[in-house]
Amino acid sequence: MDIVYIRGLSIETTIGIHDWEKQLRRPVILDLEMASDVAAAAATDRIEDALDYDAVTKRLTQEVSSNQFELVETLAERCAAILIAEFGVPWVRLSLNKPGAVGEGVDVGVLIERGERPRSAAIEGAIARCGDPACG
Repeated sequence: MDIVYIRGLSIETTIGIHDWEKQLRRPVILDLEMASDVAAAAATDRIEDALDYDAVTKRLTQEVSSNQFELVETLAERCAAILIAEFGVPWVRLSLNKPGAVGEGVDVGVLIERGERPRSAAIEGAIARCGDPACG
């Protein structure tokens, strides 16, 4: 399995449960790891065969910046769902940080994994040889 990643994607949004939070925009920071087979893109050198991280960044920025959220959990789930449904990502690990949520210099957030992480050919071969998925 190959991974395409995006780190430090800062997007302004309205997020929080308190009335004062609902009146201002603040940054959230996304770190993404997305399963992707990069072999086809490497062979053709064409963006059409790759997971386009520019398109991913633009789509998530549009979604996050144009909506309001109360919980980081809700926002993280929404972003993961977009990656799976719209970009065909089979597995994603997403970290969403809300800097300063509980005080200056304090970083809080969530880390979620959604979808099924594809196994490598080596792991599949080991499972086939031993006959038990627990071997992998």
